[in-house]
Amino acid sequence: MTRAAPQTELEAAYRKCAEITKQRARNFYYGLRLTPEPKRSAIYSVYAWMRHADDLADSEAGGVGVDEKIRALRTFAGMTRRVLAGDAPATDAVQVAFAETFREYDLDDDDLEGMIEGLETDLRYEAESGAPEGEPMFADRAGLEAYCYRVASTVGRVCVRIWGLIEGADEAAAMRMAVDRGLAFQSTNILRDYREDFDGDDAGDGARVYLPADLFERHEVSPAALRQWEEPARCEALVQEVCGWARGWYESSSALDSMIVPECRPAIRAMTRIYRSLLDIIESDPARVAGDRRVRVKSWRKAAIAFGAVREARQRA
Repeated sequence: MTRAAPQTELEAAYRKCAEITKQRARNFYYGLRLTPEPKRSAIYSVYAWMRHADDLADSEAGGVGVDEKIRALRTFAGMTRRVLAGDAPATDAVQVAFAETFREYDLDDDDLEGMIEGLETDLRYEAESGAPEGEPMFADRAGLEAYCYRVASTVGRVCVRIWGLIEGADEAAAMRMAVDRGLAFQSTNILRDYREDFDGDDAGDGARVYLPADLFERHEVSPAALRQWEEPARCEALVQEVCGWARGWYESSSALDSMIVPECRPAIRAMTRIYRSLLDIIESDPARVAGDRRVRVKSWRKAAIAFGAVREARQRA
């Protein structure tokens, strides 16, 4: 494992990660900022690292071909591995902070590999098919869950390791619930972003459908028909089924919050309530997944949720 960077360099690196998180995290920022220091900076470094990697894999990166993006992502991932192993110096502030977080909290290499694999999944799909008509990426729910595990559950496991568990908590159970919470978050994201993912970029490339093929077959709706909301009753039934999956994952992971150390519970509670609010909006009006306006929780509502999570934690202390 790499040695820690000088303190002044670390502080500057963590400040950079905090700026990236504030600018880019949207829903997550309202919860992440409730994490006390130094764990807050550690969480920010993980988000900033993921954001950097995701930007390299972004299908909307103008003028950059899929093969180039794959090479850039693999170069970035390889450098990260070398930095963590102590075989190379960090090349930027995000790498500096991420390496320190990885060292300080003894994070799992498998989670790092899962995050990288998840990003490569999108690029491999784009390289192999392009899918301008928006064909499903996965055959069934199992394929979707495997993808969601890589891009979201691994991050959830990392966050739980950084936040920490109360004395006597069953770590294996907590990690299983972190996986389910990640599945819940990512499935909520997939519903929220269905229109944007299906439409792809302005050039018509990079269209993606994360919902599985057998789901469309079961409801006798095509991905394009869902995008256009052409069969309202069938489209609604399809969306409600996925909402049910997400609800199930939120419920199966409900005990996780109380296993997190008290000072970090407001963070996970706020993020979960914001994402459940997104799901509530979709569930109450499923056609929103195909609408022209992105489903959002208003900023004042996010702030209220964050405040309520802090107040609840203080009352229970």
